[in-house]
Amino acid sequence: MKQELNYHIDDLLVKSLLDEATIAEQIEISQWLSESEDNLRYFEHFEMIWTRSKQLATQHHLDENAAWERFKKRTQTGQEDVTVLPLYPKRTFGVLRIAAMITLTACASWLIFLFVFRNADNEQLVVHSGAKTLIDTLPDGSVVTLNKKSTISYPAHFTGKTREVALTGEGFFEVTPDKSKPFIISVNKVIVRVVGTSFNVKESDSETEVIVETGIVEVARDHKMVRLRPMQKVTVNESAGLVKEETREEFHKFYRTGKLVCDGTPLWRLVEILNENFESEIVIGNVSLRDLTINTTFDQTSLESILAVISETLAVKVEHHGKHIILK
Repeated sequence: MKQELNYHIDDLLVKSLLDEATIAEQIEISQWLSESEDNLRYFEHFEMIWTRSKQLATQHHLDENAAWERFKKRTQTGQEDVTVLPLYPKRTFGVLRIAAMITLTACASWLIFLFVFRNADNEQLVVHSGAKTLIDTLPDGSVVTLNKKSTISYPAHFTGKTREVALTGEGFFEVTPDKSKPFIISVNKVIVRVVGTSFNVKESDSETEVIVETGIVEVARDHKMVRLRPMQKVTVNESAGLVKEETREEFHKFYRTGKLVCDGTPLWRLVEILNENFESEIVIGNVSLRDLTINTTFDQTSLESILAVISETLAVKVEHHGKHIILK
């Protein structure tokens, strides 16, 4: 079965190969590629055609008969052999083939012109963290620590009056101060604007969370904006809008420091953090245990070690059932 044509994706792929895709478009392409092996194969085939078009434009000599035979073989792959009857005299047909080759070469040459002579400052870089956290330094010297399965996209050079990046997943930013050029993050329809500060940004399908450690951060969506100071956070979602609150929790640091600080933390909240960071499936089997609190700091500790401390501290039994872990 032939793969259905996706004209929107085709347009994005062409823009990407020309390095004309915006940050948001680069992110969309990356997400589309990660969705399935079929998408990856489609892109590889698309890129191969692009590369061959460039090679064609640089050739100084064309054997049009050989090229035509190669074309027929490609288009007839997987089809039954059929007898082809010429509709025009051979001489006329040869002229039409030559004209078609010249047209193709001209089109490819124009695409190459756009590709080669584009503005280098428009080049977009896309960084994926994969299965581990990753630290990346941006063109202005700002540093971002990406949590697992996160992506950041930004230009090779910050030009103009702003420094703009796009994020999916979670990242901690330490932004180099520059009052003349604000630092702007686009994430999940939310805009985060700063000058020089450190803060954590986390997004999911349903909401976006921003927690400030130093400096002042402005968070906006749908013409509404809140300003955050240290130890403040905002949660943004469709139903509640922008919800600003004070926070004492430091769980957002866990993925980059390895320290899990519990200060009167209820068991249900600790289980949420463990499931999120270890991709585990822990459930509380007894409702009466949910609000039991724990005060300790786990430092570079494995999940099994943390569960052992929970078991001993709260007198909780830990049962393993395949992928599920039940606290009773």
